[in-house]
Amino acid sequence: MKNKRKFNNKSFLFLFLFLTSFLSLKTLKKVNIQDIRISGSELFSQNDVLDNSSLKLPNRLLFIKTNLIEKELKQNLSLKNVLVNRELFPFGLSFHFNTRIPIAYGERKINEEKILGFIDKDGIFINKHKTDLKNLNKLSIEVFGWKEKFKKILSEIFISLENYEFEIVKITFSPDGFLTIEEKDLRTIFLGFNPDLINYQLQIINNLKNEFKNNSILIKIDNIDLTNPDKPKIKVFKP
Repeated sequence: MKNKRKFNNKSFLFLFLFLTSFLSLKTLKKVNIQDIRISGSELFSQNDVLDNSSLKLPNRLLFIKTNLIEKELKQNLSLKNVLVNRELFPFGLSFHFNTRIPIAYGERKINEEKILGFIDKDGIFINKHKTDLKNLNKLSIEVFGWKEKFKKILSEIFISLENYEFEIVKITFSPDGFLTIEEKDLRTIFLGFNPDLINYQLQIINNLKNEFKNNSILIKIDNIDLTNPDKPKIKVFKP
């Protein structure tokens, strides 16, 4: 009985050492481009992964910095999120992409070149070729002059559309950051340079929309100046 127990212990130890060695060798095996598997989106290819990250192949699985690659791809491909995992069975790298949903058309400038794309609810700019084109016919807002620093104020505006009754059709940032919006009925509204005022200004826009609802003054409004929201200025068309 004791000999049998010793034999079982030796068998277990041998199996453990074999599996440990096998798995260690697997992690040292080199990953090639064909070992990349992508899920979550059909927009991106294996070459997109390599072109938009510091990943160089072939490279040993153990030495691949998955956290760094996730950060790079999220930034460079305008992704909501991306998860990168090392896998032994099947061997390779798995990439799961969570893409952003566009809610507005967008335009930005890079070195004076106009770049067309889309904007999501977080105010993030998405390049055209990195966008799921489903349901784009539902987009009714245009954003011009997008810059990284305008993300937060755009997000505030988009959130307000869910809570207020006004309907914004265009958002424009001048090169120096002056914000102007176009509302379906109130027309041009000047909001100015101060992003800290945006929530207060949006509340006033909603109040004006409700106040002028079914009022003939709506058809006479040319523009509204809310750069000083405590003293709104309404300009009407002259007969």
